[in-house]
Amino acid sequence: MVCFETSDLKNIGKGLTGFGMIFTLVGIMLFFDRGFLVIGNIFLLLGVILTFGPNYTLQFFLKPQNYKGTLPLAVGFVFVITGWPIVGMFVEACCFIFLFRGFWPTLVVSLRKLPILNMMLRYSYESKYYGRLKGKRVPV
Repeated sequence: MVCFETSDLKNIGKGLTGFGMIFTLVGIMLFFDRGFLVIGNIFLLLGVILTFGPNYTLQFFLKPQNYKGTLPLAVGFVFVITGWPIVGMFVEACCFIFLFRGFWPTLVVSLRKLPILNMMLRYSYESKYYGRLKGKRVPV
């Protein structure tokens, strides 16, 4: 049996990422409560740094092709902190699409392995776009 060891910092990072998602979701459900959104953003950022390491995180955010997503992420965070949570979350949502556009095909391939989502993806409009990924192996 293979035992995958993870360091304590990675486990703490995963927990902080989960709490960041929960706080952000609660902040959105409470009509864009600034306090919850700020705590959620801080927890998400710290969680990503602890999970992947500071060097990889900096390399990812400072790649030239990721500037379109990194700068709006910082601007959206500033908007949330300064009292414009709706605008800030909208800007952060747009930057999320730019930053992680390379991961969408991997996500679709992973979701196709789940029985119910496979059926839904097979009959949706996304199957035309991601149909060419059916037989490909995507590195995860």
